[in-house]
Amino acid sequence: MEDFVGLRSILHTLATHAVALQTGSLPGEVRHHARRALIDWFAALLPGSQLPPATLLLRALGDETCRDEGAVLYGTSRRGPIRTAALVNGTASHTVEFDDIFRDAVYHPGSPTIAAALAAAQARGADGERLLRAIVVGYEISTRLGIAVQPAHYRFWHTTGTIGTFGAATAVATVLGLDKTGHAHALATAATFAAGLQQAFRSDAMSKPLHAGHAAEAGALAALAAAEGVTGALDVLEGPAGFGAAMGGSPDWSKATAALGECLNITRMTFKNHGCCGHAFAPVDAALALKRAHSISFDDIESVEIGTYQAALDVTNRHKVASAFEGRFSTPYAVATALVHGSVRLDAFSPERLRDVRVQTLMRRVRMVRDPLCEADFPRRRAAVVEIRLRDGRRLRHYQPTRKGDPDAPLTDSELNEKFRELTAPVIGAAAAARLLAELWHFDERPDAELGAPA
Repeated sequence: MEDFVGLRSILHTLATHAVALQTGSLPGEVRHHARRALIDWFAALLPGSQLPPATLLLRALGDETCRDEGAVLYGTSRRGPIRTAALVNGTASHTVEFDDIFRDAVYHPGSPTIAAALAAAQARGADGERLLRAIVVGYEISTRLGIAVQPAHYRFWHTTGTIGTFGAATAVATVLGLDKTGHAHALATAATFAAGLQQAFRSDAMSKPLHAGHAAEAGALAALAAAEGVTGALDVLEGPAGFGAAMGGSPDWSKATAALGECLNITRMTFKNHGCCGHAFAPVDAALALKRAHSISFDDIESVEIGTYQAALDVTNRHKVASAFEGRFSTPYAVATALVHGSVRLDAFSPERLRDVRVQTLMRRVRMVRDPLCEADFPRRRAAVVEIRLRDGRRLRHYQPTRKGDPDAPLTDSELNEKFRELTAPVIGAAAAARLLAELWHFDERPDAELGAPA
């Protein structure tokens, strides 16, 4: 495959950086955060593996699975080729809305990036160190591209489906050991594979988690193809008919390469503390703060007003909830659930909770409005203002400047462990969950990537 021959595109710069990360020294902090990212991914993956659309995908792709070789299809006793495992596991890990977020790009990097990297590592017999570097590289390159196209990109596109394709491509390219030319061509092909429309999750449908799965599969294919000499257009990002022009408004590509190598973005992840859309987190945190501070009960509440940013209004201003999907994408439902039950975890979206008369009643008393301060801070900060009017005439107000789980208010390792156990033990049992958690805290020391593989 020919080299760049004088071309200095954005992809050239990012590919050169990606290859340097394959062998360069990684600080202990970066390694620690990569382990946290993989733990969090498995926490979201295993419950999602038991639900549609992942279970339906397995039926649809049954002739592509086997029992003896390839990558693990989690939640089953089967394996499959890289692309099949990336698709299914990527979809499963984005289903219950507990997967990680890179705040500045409005993006869930773990679902597509780790699904593809792990599938490639297992199928190609890579060790834990190679997998760790693939995760770091995939997060770094994709989050940088995500920052460059926001906030305009998020008006129509689901960033996890689009930018996630780059994360998967460069992660698999790292597992395969591609040089900078191979990386660049993998990313170039990934750009033209990228897809995922926001309309797909503004009504009750299964398409949103499929976006993450498709990004994982498409990125993996782009890297596998590049390894065999398939080339892409290396100016596909900044070209007049390229990714930026079509999907990014007027992207600032300098953001994709700014301060390259100074800090790796995997150290600035958000790990979810609530099992719903991240746009609802700050309102839920604010509501819970008021509930704790004033011992508020359901019977006390006359109305709730939530000040937020426009993207949250566009995606989560839903006042009729009948399904788990609708509940996860309704800030009024999430806030009402928090005020009635004290948390928004997996059980918040059970059939019984969805029919809870108190939650349904309170949800209709919740009003969302655009707050100029919150709007000005988006996407760098996810703030909310919640005002609760009580029946005795009092008005209680709380400004939530960030979300529990964001880099400036992170989950501790202990809290992450507890989240992992809570989400995975019902699927694989408490003992197996404990064993897997211990493996994941040291996965980069393993001679293989057979993590949580079925016996």
